[in-house]
Amino acid sequence: MTVETILGCVLAGGESTRFGSDKALAKLDGQTLMDRAVAALFGFCEAVVVVGRAEASVPTVADWPQAGMGPLGGLAGALRHARDNGFFAVLTCGVDSVNLPADLLDHLSPGPACAESQPVIGLWPVSALPTLEQILTGAERRSVLHFAERAGARLIDLPEPPANVNTPEDLDRLQQA
Repeated sequence: MTVETILGCVLAGGESTRFGSDKALAKLDGQTLMDRAVAALFGFCEAVVVVGRAEASVPTVADWPQAGMGPLGGLAGALRHARDNGFFAVLTCGVDSVNLPADLLDHLSPGPACAESQPVIGLWPVSALPTLEQILTGAERRSVLHFAERAGARLIDLPEPPANVNTPEDLDRLQQA
């Protein structure tokens, strides 16, 4: 798998309830979390999209089948976009996943695979899309871990897990590091 065959996807459609404001626009070292996530994925992928937002510095993709489906709706939108545009897989991270390891693809390849500590960080082949669509249109549990299990994904224990910014305090700790 090469960078040309992997679509990068920032999952940015969350409500930021624990953060108290739009965390995608919160700044760390003068850069929004969304722009940091986009830049990080460009280190692994030739093309990057943001899912779950109307505006971003890169193309945006809508959740599928509709907004409000959580990270799986974002992933489904990205996988559909990847399929329609000739990509083999989607590399995902949350807008709040900070400092992705430089060897992330080495750990996640071959997909499907995701980080055990943050399952939204994953490598998902387009071939997993029918399973995800079945989950989203049926009565199954809508969690990334459930999808990972159904898709046969490996759960990867990353040696240095990325920071996960859920609260303003999490961001403050990163600012001070």
